[in-house]
Amino acid sequence: MTAEETLIDDLLAGKHRALARVITKIENRSPGYRELVSQLHEHTGSAEVVGITGSPGAGKSTLVDKMAATYRERGETVGVIAIDPSSPFTGGAVLGDRIRMASNVGDMDVFFRSMSARGSLGGLSTATTDAVKALDAFGKDRIIVETVGAGQNEIEIVKTADTVAVLVPPGSGDDVQMLKAGILEIADIFVVNKADMDGADRTVKELREMIHMQDAGPMAGHHGADAIESSDDTEDDDTGWEPQIVETVAKTGEGVEEFLETLEKHAVWLEETGELEEQARQRYGAEIRTLLREDTADLIETELEARGGLDEYIDAVLARETDPYTVADEVLAPLAECVERQRDR
Repeated sequence: MTAEETLIDDLLAGKHRALARVITKIENRSPGYRELVSQLHEHTGSAEVVGITGSPGAGKSTLVDKMAATYRERGETVGVIAIDPSSPFTGGAVLGDRIRMASNVGDMDVFFRSMSARGSLGGLSTATTDAVKALDAFGKDRIIVETVGAGQNEIEIVKTADTVAVLVPPGSGDDVQMLKAGILEIADIFVVNKADMDGADRTVKELREMIHMQDAGPMAGHHGADAIESSDDTEDDDTGWEPQIVETVAKTGEGVEEFLETLEKHAVWLEETGELEEQARQRYGAEIRTLLREDTADLIETELEARGGLDEYIDAVLARETDPYTVADEVLAPLAECVERQRDR
């Protein structure tokens, strides 16, 4: 048995050390990581994946801590992936060593991993998706992905999570307006955290008004909208998921139970309407396209190196002897011919 096979067996047997090693290989893109993820795939599909995002200071880490503690009280196992800002020097997680799960320190059934955003859109990298698969195959009942929430386009979280919760701090009128830029469309649940502070009621009201905008119609979360659009009779259709608003005080745990109940309601809705399977189809389609783009880019880079790099092409473009489009066609020609030959077989 190879070392990789032993590692997979240990992970599937519930050994946390093996899980940690697999995720490290995934994050570092170490040799053989793709084979590991491929072998894990058939063991996935059981965990519920929740995405937690929102502006900095909204209390995401505190809420995730309380979520994990409550799940553990119920006897469920938890995996947490916290996406932190990337170090410009090492590419590693800047905040990776901080103590963020204070309530769950020492509990082996709460597996916490801080990962680097690596500059990817939305703070999520392909490695995060693979790490979620590892946690799922390991047998974690609940997987929570907490994004950095530092201004990146958080829409990328949709590709990883079944349910997306967006945290909005109270009294943040400007933040609520900012949600119109795109994050409103991905939220299945809005959490007004720190609800004991001034401005919470106003924030809830503003969110409710945005959800029920007369000119746009009810929002339906990042997959509920598809259910509405695909309905034969959208006028009276009530199968779409309308984003819910929950108030919490994560520091004390107030409202956390209600939040988890709302997450459960959404999970049931996903299953009953068939949206869970449709969402998985969309997720795998997006993942395959991403991998194809990455692998094709690597293949082209190798071809360019074999041709001596881009310098000669750049010189020719500068001299007006050719142009960027012609260069691209020339470099891609062998790849295109190979693909055509394979297709015609």
